[in-house]
Amino acid sequence: MESGMFPRCNCPQGYVFMDPTDHSSGCVRNFAPQDCVVKDGNDDDGDQFDFVEMVNTDFPNGDYQFLNSVSEDMCREACLSDCLCDAVLFRDGQCYKKRMPMSNGNVDPANGGKTLFKVRRQDSTSITNKKDHSHLNTNLRRFTYREMETTTGGFKQVLGSGSSGVVYKGVIGDHSSKKLVAVKVLEKMHEMEGHDVREFTTEVTIIGETNHKNLARLVGFCDEGQHRLLVYEFMSNGSLADLLFRREVRPNWYTRTQIAYSIARGLAYLHEECITQIIHCDIKPQNILLDDSMTAKISDFGISKLMKANQTRTTTAIRGTKGYLAPEWFRNVPVTAKVDVHSFGILLLELVCCRKNFMMEVEKEEEMVLVDWAYDCYCQRKLHKLVEEDKEAMEDMKRVERFVKVGIWCIQEDPSLRPGMKKVVHMLEGAVLVSKPPDPSSFISSI
Repeated sequence: MESGMFPRCNCPQGYVFMDPTDHSSGCVRNFAPQDCVVKDGNDDDGDQFDFVEMVNTDFPNGDYQFLNSVSEDMCREACLSDCLCDAVLFRDGQCYKKRMPMSNGNVDPANGGKTLFKVRRQDSTSITNKKDHSHLNTNLRRFTYREMETTTGGFKQVLGSGSSGVVYKGVIGDHSSKKLVAVKVLEKMHEMEGHDVREFTTEVTIIGETNHKNLARLVGFCDEGQHRLLVYEFMSNGSLADLLFRREVRPNWYTRTQIAYSIARGLAYLHEECITQIIHCDIKPQNILLDDSMTAKISDFGISKLMKANQTRTTTAIRGTKGYLAPEWFRNVPVTAKVDVHSFGILLLELVCCRKNFMMEVEKEEEMVLVDWAYDCYCQRKLHKLVEEDKEAMEDMKRVERFVKVGIWCIQEDPSLRPGMKKVVHMLEGAVLVSKPPDPSSFISSI
């Protein structure tokens, strides 16, 4: 590219521009992706795919598995046998498996190696020829309800439940490439018709385009008849609620701080880095999942709300969970991303104290409501009471104070006083000075 010129964008073979008039809009598949569900005992359709090579090309984002000391043939086979794999980067015996969305692709001799895009063979069925449209022009897989029954073994193993539905354990793929998934059956969806169904499909499609290490990966969905289901990657270490509230031994302070950073970064991405802003609407410990390495990932976008680029507020019915709801939900006023900030503030205080936001069985009555107790301890300079049984936290009181102050700022009654999530990240990290927060309820008392 010469100086002063714009980069020239191209799509790999088998892909087309999302918007033919705007080549910066990105590329989408022009074929049906690999099936992740075994039907009638048959193997998956991996043999229907081949690869398109792009030499000296790399897409820095999108990696999800790394294989070392392998041949190119082994790298190809690893992708063909994995229904979630969209491409691989092979370079010097190293294989990086990738899935959509992939971004920041560039061609540069300095990259070395090659990116191999998995595409359906020309003699196979193209997405444009499938009458059932079981695959959307997106990286998400649309499942039939029968496939969901097969995936979950008849919805037998319950992983958890919440206000918006029940989550079941499932398996996609065949015997050679099984993947564990979590299938959420959304409740109260039987009244959805026409526009509501289209809105649901639009929402999950946009959510499927998200790509951040602190977001649980949405693999696919089902919107057949009255059935609405979301399929997520499986998280082996359960939820943050399990970690904080259901174990005899509390997680160590360092782990809790890292979880706080991760959740804040994930929310900052949803609010400020997505093309379409996503308000989660139900941030709580049950919706924070932990992977093999205890990395926190925000899950359950089943009741999220999308915001167009020119919107700052949206009007919607109350969504979320008691104890984490921002007060504006009850005032019949448009809500903003600040509802998530409020919920995060509650969650942050729970992380600091390793307890629920409301507890009946406490030594003193003033300790029942966590946010009130935390603010009182802060004002009285007795923050040690919040963590007095935690030696590691007691030795890190500067960070404890910073986290509590950030939590209090996040739960301000006046949404305009709450910081945005990107600023919250900087405040937690100590990159921005955290000033003294006012009484969280002072806004209510003044009106």
